[in-house]
Amino acid sequence: MADYDVLCIGNAIVDIIAQCDEAFLETNGIIKGAMNLIDARRAELLYSRMGPAIEASGGSAGNTAAGIASFGGRAAYFGKVSKDHLGEIYAHDIRAQGVAFNTRPLTGEPPTARSMIFVTPDGERSMNTYLGACVELGPEDVEPEKARGAKVTYFEGYLWDPPRAKEAIRQTAALAHEAGREVSMTLSDSFCVDRYRDEFLDLMRSGTVDIVFANSHEIKSLYQTPSFDEALEQIRRDCKLAAVTRSEKGSVIVRGGETVTIEATPIRELVDTTGAGDLYAAGFLHGYTQGRPLKDCGDLGSLAAGLVIQQIGPRPRQNLKYEAEQAGLL
Repeated sequence: MADYDVLCIGNAIVDIIAQCDEAFLETNGIIKGAMNLIDARRAELLYSRMGPAIEASGGSAGNTAAGIASFGGRAAYFGKVSKDHLGEIYAHDIRAQGVAFNTRPLTGEPPTARSMIFVTPDGERSMNTYLGACVELGPEDVEPEKARGAKVTYFEGYLWDPPRAKEAIRQTAALAHEAGREVSMTLSDSFCVDRYRDEFLDLMRSGTVDIVFANSHEIKSLYQTPSFDEALEQIRRDCKLAAVTRSEKGSVIVRGGETVTIEATPIRELVDTTGAGDLYAAGFLHGYTQGRPLKDCGDLGSLAAGLVIQQIGPRPRQNLKYEAEQAGLL
């Protein structure tokens, strides 16, 4: 028996979210829709220029772990925070969601990571992330019993930015595979893919990663093609299973010769796209670890993504298990 359904590994980040107009992005040199890595000085400058903001625990894989727990799944998380105010907020929030989180906090500098997220009227989010304590996640933070005891380990491509995290991922993946488990990753961001294309392809082709999550921009960046269909055929060959989201067009899941098309969940209003891909992965992996057909997995992912984009913040405020039951999916 597995101790956990999913072990998530990621950058533990507190999101500071504010709304702004397009002119603000231009004036401050912010690349719209991307995750921009910034230093401490830039973080302070942007924070001083922000309008009224909401603080919410985030980080891509942390959001996924919270989503899995909300579905009633058993989730664990590895991520590094510092022993400071934001670190305490982060640890409290993820544990309160029902996620097992025991990574030892860092004492002293650097402080807990934070991401200034600016949301434009079209709901698009532009992230400016100071990684802080995240860069200290390393092999010593791997908990072997959790690595072996989770049905699926899931990590974010963003972890390829801090160097020691790569070692932690490879160590966890080896432990998981030795125990007969599976490993999955999200490509995270098309700019992230540009930075680590060869390494991401090697992770897939070497069998280090079994399941890949991506959106249409990321998959086209991965294979350096303007054709979504061509990129889809390539990823079908490169990994065991891939789920690719396409915003309002839904998603496509490929496994061997199998192709499953999933419709997007209808929404009343697009408020904030932060966390959409993270929650899609949560719904999908919850279904997958319960042995559900790929169509059900995709529908659960679509439901969770559709709910989170109708609110400010990256973690579900609703009980996803209840919402799935109401939608006839559980």
